Amino acid sequence: MYDTCPPWASFFGFAGVASAMIFTTIGAAYGTAKAGIGIAGVGQAKPELVMKSLIPVVMSGIIAVYGLVVAVLISGSISPTEPYGLYDGFIHLGAGLACGVTGLAAGYAIGIVGDACVRAYIHESRVFVSMVLILIFAEVLGLYGLIVALILNANVPSPALCVKA
Repeated sequence: MYDTCPPWASFFGFAGVASAMIFTTIGAAYGTAKAGIGIAGVGQAKPELVMKSLIPVVMSGIIAVYGLVVAVLISGSISPTEPYGLYDGFIHLGAGLACGVTGLAAGYAIGIVGDACVRAYIHESRVFVSMVLILIFAEVLGLYGLIVALILNANVPSPALCVKA
């Protein structure tokens, strides 16, 4: 028999917490910075379009919230007084990575699309609707990761079943 609840099993759970927060925040930061560069260009050419151009920045920020939600849920499942198994840790790691990596990809997509479309919006106002649609589909990538993380987190047995060697 193997020890299914070693003292270091919570490392994987906390790695899931870190993965969710770190990767979604990097994606959100990149999306904000990249779209912000385009918004700065809009502000120079047509200042009246700046407020409508902030949509990519808001959508990037939402990506970081997805990571925060997953990190809070996972960290709430880890307690120093309750048993925590390897199975729990691996599920939490998978949940954190699912949310984090999809958040990273969504943030990059939002940043690139936001920058290009905001710059195009200066010249052609009809680009706005297609920009919003593309941004919604980019945001959904992060939402898929959040949903997968929530499903994984719901499958963690409570309390952990520990088998000692």
